[in-house]
Amino acid sequence: MSILTKGISKLFGSKSDRDVKEVTPVVAQINEVYDTLADISDDELRGKTQEFKDRIADDLKGIDGEIAALQQRIADEPNLDIQEKENIFQAIDKLEETRDEELEVVLKDILPAAFANMKETARRFKENGKLVVKATMMDRQLSTNGDHIQIDGETATWHNEWAAAGNIMKWEMLHYDVQLIGGIVLHNGKIAEMATGEGKTLVATLPAYLNGLAGRGVHVITVNDYLAKRDSEWMAPLFQFHGLSIDCVDKHQPNSEERREAYRADITYGTNNEFGFDYLRDNMAREEKELVQRKHHYAMVDEVDSVLIDEARTPLIISGPIPRGDEHEFYELKPRIQKLVDAQRKICGQYLNDAKRLLKEGNDQEGGVALFRAFRGLPKYKPLIKFLSETGVRMTMQKTENFYLQDNQKAMPQADEPLYFTIDEKTNAVNLTEKGTDLITGEGEDPHFFIMTDIGETVARLEKDDALTDDERLKQKDEAIKDYSIKAQRIHTVNQLLKAFTMFERDTEYIVAENKVKIVDEQTGRVMDGRRYSDGLHQAIEAKENVKVEDATQTYATITLQNYFRMYHKLAGMTGTAETEAGEFWEIYKLDTVVIPTNRPITRDDRQDKVYKTVREKFNAVVEETVELTEQGRPVLVGTTSVEISELLSRMLNLKKIKHQVLNAKQHASEADVVAAAGKPGTVTIATNMAGRGTDIKLHPDSKAAGGLAIIGTERHESRRVDRQLRGRAGRQGDPGASQFFVSLEDNLMRLFGSDRVAKLMDRMGLKEGEMIQHSMITKSIERAQKKVEENNFGTRKRLLEYDDIMNQQRTVIYDRRRNALKGERLQLDIMNMLYDTCEDIVNNSKGSEDFDAFKLSCISTLGIDSKIDQAAFSGTEFNTLVNDLYDEAFAAYRHKNDTMAANTLPLLKHIQKERGATVENILLPFTDGKRQIGVPVNLQQTIDSENAEMIKAMEKAITLGVIDQTWKEHLRDMDDLKQSVQNAVYEQKDPLLIYKFEAFELFKTFLSKVNEETMSFLSKARIPTEDPNRVQEARSAKRQDYSESKAESQSALAGRQDTRNRPPVEKVAPIKSDKVFGRNDRVSVQYPDGSVKKDVKFKTVEADIVSNKCVVIDE
Repeated sequence: MSILTKGISKLFGSKSDRDVKEVTPVVAQINEVYDTLADISDDELRGKTQEFKDRIADDLKGIDGEIAALQQRIADEPNLDIQEKENIFQAIDKLEETRDEELEVVLKDILPAAFANMKETARRFKENGKLVVKATMMDRQLSTNGDHIQIDGETATWHNEWAAAGNIMKWEMLHYDVQLIGGIVLHNGKIAEMATGEGKTLVATLPAYLNGLAGRGVHVITVNDYLAKRDSEWMAPLFQFHGLSIDCVDKHQPNSEERREAYRADITYGTNNEFGFDYLRDNMAREEKELVQRKHHYAMVDEVDSVLIDEARTPLIISGPIPRGDEHEFYELKPRIQKLVDAQRKICGQYLNDAKRLLKEGNDQEGGVALFRAFRGLPKYKPLIKFLSETGVRMTMQKTENFYLQDNQKAMPQADEPLYFTIDEKTNAVNLTEKGTDLITGEGEDPHFFIMTDIGETVARLEKDDALTDDERLKQKDEAIKDYSIKAQRIHTVNQLLKAFTMFERDTEYIVAENKVKIVDEQTGRVMDGRRYSDGLHQAIEAKENVKVEDATQTYATITLQNYFRMYHKLAGMTGTAETEAGEFWEIYKLDTVVIPTNRPITRDDRQDKVYKTVREKFNAVVEETVELTEQGRPVLVGTTSVEISELLSRMLNLKKIKHQVLNAKQHASEADVVAAAGKPGTVTIATNMAGRGTDIKLHPDSKAAGGLAIIGTERHESRRVDRQLRGRAGRQGDPGASQFFVSLEDNLMRLFGSDRVAKLMDRMGLKEGEMIQHSMITKSIERAQKKVEENNFGTRKRLLEYDDIMNQQRTVIYDRRRNALKGERLQLDIMNMLYDTCEDIVNNSKGSEDFDAFKLSCISTLGIDSKIDQAAFSGTEFNTLVNDLYDEAFAAYRHKNDTMAANTLPLLKHIQKERGATVENILLPFTDGKRQIGVPVNLQQTIDSENAEMIKAMEKAITLGVIDQTWKEHLRDMDDLKQSVQNAVYEQKDPLLIYKFEAFELFKTFLSKVNEETMSFLSKARIPTEDPNRVQEARSAKRQDYSESKAESQSALAGRQDTRNRPPVEKVAPIKSDKVFGRNDRVSVQYPDGSVKKDVKFKTVEADIVSNKCVVIDE
């Protein structure tokens, strides 16, 4: 913070002071109402909830009536024209938005009384031990599942002990004033930053109760399923006593009726992943009854920084198999890469030895070049890192690096020439050199085995070669493109294997468990089951570790957490560490951060960092400090950044015979037990950053007397927020405690982003082995390095979001259309719009060139009508009028076709009901357009009662969903390919994102036209091909296909983040199609759009009609 900023804060107060001051009067109002509730009965206290609900209903009665009237008009007048329907639906949407705004006004008015009601309920549970009320049906139902509710005749007694997460909890909490402030902030849709131990779980009950009264659903998001289940059971009686339902989605299986009920509850707990995946699953559902989620109204995110910052880098993905997904070259190419890495390690070791010798002789120039080459070849080589920490060595290398970086890296190829490949840690790029390419190309192999051809130059050369026939030219073009695709994939595989071998370390970025590669979350240290690195990197690591390489998959549905949570009408969050990321929260989510004061002053002693030259010195100092603190009888929490470091420290403490417990990704299951013991005197706990997240480390009285919990950080994390989380484990609720970070110049943060001034200072001071420096200036310098990484990581997340924003615009259009089809309410309007757009495309494609034949052919092949518009009308009518005339004609024909089909099919259905109605409830009707067939399940009784109107709706829904889903999968594959291919634009000095926006827009236009045309073509020609009742089958529930659900991993600036700039375009994988090829004299049968069939004719007689799509070959 600058001196000017500090001065302004002293004069006017900080932002947090002003934020808290703004809501303080509301706290006084709550306490004023709270004081009046002490004398009322338990029944009267419970009755307040119904009063609040009635108040909300009365205030919104007018707008609810308007919405209901418009919806009734849609139901009563099915024949409204397209414009009238659109206007009514737009009016409904506008009224819904207005209703949400008016609801917030009502809730603000009743907030003091509602918060006071919840606080009084908590007080009675705590002080009275029970609440006695007249038994309701809900009381009786709940009493069958919980012993804390006792029914005696007409009386229900709610006791203050109940089970939560398998343990009996006694209610001993009461909201204090700073928690009321937190509750108000959360209700206002902001982030409440509350220190560890301030009771965020209890705070959440206040806005959850208030917003739960509206009946629109409150979602409470947690970081793991343990907390979701525990909190939902722990807080449940507070809500249930007042008649509000509560559930947890993580307790139930996806797509189950139980999970559907969980979402219907007034308050629903769950993890961010499950909420996101349920959204994607809903948008892959084929029946309305399969939907589980309702409107996204209000969400409160616990540990909001973890969910909306850390997790936001990783898109949620539902994927399925692709053709030839098990075909890859990872196993085949692995020995070559192993050979390459071994050769690089040998040459880099030699360069390091040369550098040591030359620098000792005083030859800084040649020694610096040798040192720089070793660094370019293997920057994570441990002997190199150790040597760079010696006095003056890093400065020598930086001078050499600056020389090669000047003039836009003009001389860099000279430095890289002897190496097999180069690594740039800051951009996480690995580039193969010519020497490396030669090494992995086997003897006797094609020397261009790993070199891509210039496809543009090859195609141009073939075009100019007059000696080739057209067939030969086409054949050679296909061979060239195939060769390019194979080599592109091969080079991509080599790059990913290189990254796996050189930039990703076992027990640091990932672990191997159950014969699978599992990613470790760099922020929390937890294993992230189901998450995979993207772009084939995970498969490369699997090959490296000799475990099964999983098959490649294709994306079926995807969304980033940023875009999922931005769908909510109101979003809020709470955490102990959000202030350092306040800018990102505002820029991406428009969430303001309010720092809530602590109930008791924090007495923790946060000491300045201790900085050592080498990692070995640092760890020795950590062990000595731990021994000293345990002798004082204090509990010690040693925080580490990886599994490897936690196990190293464990071995060092074992040598000192210090008892300790370890908590990392490998011992994740024992987290609750380890955290429970961490506050006992003399207990040493080595833990990655997950320690105590969501659960407090509670101190034994002897531990408090000895000085409280001592936090030892073994490394500064790249994010200040994570360091603050570790510090926050100590000093809860005024407890004593201390925190001390140990840093070395060999740490990743200091190597890559640390200030050179720290290294220079230590060199000038001539520090001996084991000596360290400790000063506030050094600590601030380290925090500046952390800010650099935070800015870098924010840039990564923002870039990801910018790409997903484009995808999200498309996703919203398609998912809205799918939902309209599922629910049926707006499907008729969508069909009318699709038909109009298709008519517009037909006229647009033919009117410009005045091609009347093309117009007539398109009408027949797409709309299934022989248009009455003649040559004169086509040429003489203005464009828009022609579109409207064609639309009116096509829509009239479509309705006539449906009416005729309904009338013709009704006797068939009545016959089925008469013969099989006692045993068959639903039947499967086959619909075909002559080329494709789809089975449509319909309820037999409802269809007959509606005179086949239900059948037409079911047909429209099934065909619309079928076409959307198939084309959307193909479009997602095209978008994936586009995103990869545009990265090469950087070499043309163009912005890949800008090109992606333009190309994605064009792709989506083409995609929408295809959806419209294919949907209307099928609908316009759809008919039931059989009138034999014996061939109509009973409809059975279709088994839901199993999909793979994962989170694609994207890492930070200090880890092996994906770099796709050098990735070649990926070969587009399309489904394999088997088409029978006919000779000109082969006998075939063909069917025309009007339903007529020509049987057993020679292929050559109908070849022209087949080519022009006037008829199709059918199998007899």
